[in-house]
Amino acid sequence: MLKKEVDCRGLACPQPVINTKKALEEIPAGEIIVTVDNPVARENVTMFATSAGYPVQVAEKEGNFVITITKGESPEKAPDNPMKPVAQSTGEARPLIYFFTSNLLGQGAPELGMTLLKSLCATLAETDPPPDKLIFLNTGVFLTCTNSPVLQHLKKMAEKGTDILSCGTCLDYYKLKDKLQVGRVSNMYEINEALSGPGKVINVP
Repeated sequence: MLKKEVDCRGLACPQPVINTKKALEEIPAGEIIVTVDNPVARENVTMFATSAGYPVQVAEKEGNFVITITKGESPEKAPDNPMKPVAQSTGEARPLIYFFTSNLLGQGAPELGMTLLKSLCATLAETDPPPDKLIFLNTGVFLTCTNSPVLQHLKKMAEKGTDILSCGTCLDYYKLKDKLQVGRVSNMYEINEALSGPGKVINVP
């Protein structure tokens, strides 16, 4: 039986889940042994593997958690699992658009808001297929410019075909137009067309 070890100690969410997903995709069948060093990562990896239909065993060893995931030729069914996406029964899937109006995620402590934003962008970068569009408005445009903490994730999505739009008026206001590093400059007309079109818009306040 093939065995693959994945050391996720010291990694922040969602990287342990992303690394586990990649490891599962790399072998047709066998065991993935994931080591994490905190309960949150343990729960996230375990929940991900279980939701995908793979048997999971968890053991504690020297202060770490060792998660053994068994992959057969095809995963077991995981009926009625809320983490599994529900396929559309008819018609084509609507374009998926993420609308960023800030360079933080949620209200509250700025440090937490940045941590959550990094986690979201890292997750989106590993989504297959990636979002159709990312739209950045107001202070959200800082995320597409020099020194952005999520620039590598945005570039990865752009390479996969995601259309990344930054409001030109916002870039001008914050004097960032010459610092744009990913995507293209857009305008309110185009942004409104995208937001009011047939796509599913997810607001990231």
